Amino acid sequence: MKCLICKADMIYAFSKKYDSDPYKNMMKEIGKVEYFRCINCGLTISKTHSELKKEIWERLNYDFHHYLENNGTDINQPPYQEQALMLKILSENGIIDAKNIIDYAGGYGSLSKVIKKYFDIDLPIYDPYVQSGSNKYVQKKDLVKYKTVLNSALFEHLLARKSFDEINSLVSECGGALLIHTRICENVPNDPDWFYLNPPVHTTFHTNKSMDLLMKQWGYVESIYCLPARSWVLLKENDLNIEKRVNLINSELQTEYLVYKSGFVDYWKGS
Repeated sequence: MKCLICKADMIYAFSKKYDSDPYKNMMKEIGKVEYFRCINCGLTISKTHSELKKEIWERLNYDFHHYLENNGTDINQPPYQEQALMLKILSENGIIDAKNIIDYAGGYGSLSKVIKKYFDIDLPIYDPYVQSGSNKYVQKKDLVKYKTVLNSALFEHLLARKSFDEINSLVSECGGALLIHTRICENVPNDPDWFYLNPPVHTTFHTNKSMDLLMKQWGYVESIYCLPARSWVLLKENDLNIEKRVNLINSELQTEYLVYKSGFVDYWKGS
């Protein structure tokens, strides 16, 4: 098994069995899950999930998201209000373009609704599984290049490199930005009880090194991390003094609201 990011060998890391509710029945057909780790960049992925038949994988996702819709308080949702504020602040300071933006895999539009109501920003949505007659939803045939592409709680669900590349392909080469909300740490622990493994559709776990490599492969040169929004902003090369703008925002807010780094912001050193 080869790494999706750096093509190095992946070796067995640990196993997990979902033997308690509510996931016991969802995972009954799949059984024990085996995770493999890249010997170079540390990317960790479920070999079991990656080998599932398409219909089984789709059924698992349907069962999980159906449960989520009806029991939303049981599982931590993305910090939509903080993400909306982050988008507004970054936009007002010229770091991203909020007028040329798409929410990739935006689901039922939770973030889009929040940011429209409280900040009057239109956030169109593309989602391959959620179809709607609303003009907020963009069909695949109508996708173009965007200055800003956002995806929230998605990177941990993707099993193929082409799925990652499809998201990045929508980002404008000229000053584009890719915003990511996921969990990225220094090392993925060899612990089947690690909290981020709890949702049975979480299959791919990134490290600081794997994300640094991936963003460079895609042509991003600098990044920002927003702790309240738990989100990274990857930026293409441009002539803006991003670090100066970040420092100004932090000075105005009188807190380290944003963290800037040339390369990937390796904010989380633990798990």
